[in-house]
Amino acid sequence: MTQTQPFETDSRTVTWATPGQGDLTRLLELDGLGQLEAMRAGELPPPPIMDTLGMTDMRVERGRVVVEMPAAEFHYNPLGSVHGGVISTLLDTAAACSVHTTLAVGELYTSVDLTVKFLRPVTVGSGLLTCEGTVISRGRRTALAQAQLTDEAGRLVAHATSTCLIMRAGD
Repeated sequence: MTQTQPFETDSRTVTWATPGQGDLTRLLELDGLGQLEAMRAGELPPPPIMDTLGMTDMRVERGRVVVEMPAAEFHYNPLGSVHGGVISTLLDTAAACSVHTTLAVGELYTSVDLTVKFLRPVTVGSGLLTCEGTVISRGRRTALAQAQLTDEAGRLVAHATSTCLIMRAGD
């Protein structure tokens, strides 16, 4: 984009833990819930996307994950609301990580699809966004999960479903 007039700007510095740090042997000895609990406890580094987007909390239990993030201007699209990709990333994180909590030692997963429904606009005025992901069905090879994103007032702003493929390490 060519800028013809100066605009007021803001800046943000992001730091994150370089992936691959921590005791990889210990990570592989933990089940999925244990891996996420170790990240929450600071024993393993969190994924960089959490710092990049400004996610502030992740609470985990088997089959359920809650992720929080305050809506911020750096999330905005050109029309002055939080970009759908940011909302989708929150939904994907919560849904997929809820599946992650069900993994046995030696299991891996990847998302196959994500279907998102945007229900309300999200802006800085939406405040703290809370995204809850839950497993709907967990089979041997696939899992179905959902995520619901609410604003600080408790209003549902977006919903998603996701299918995840479950694999054994080395498959």
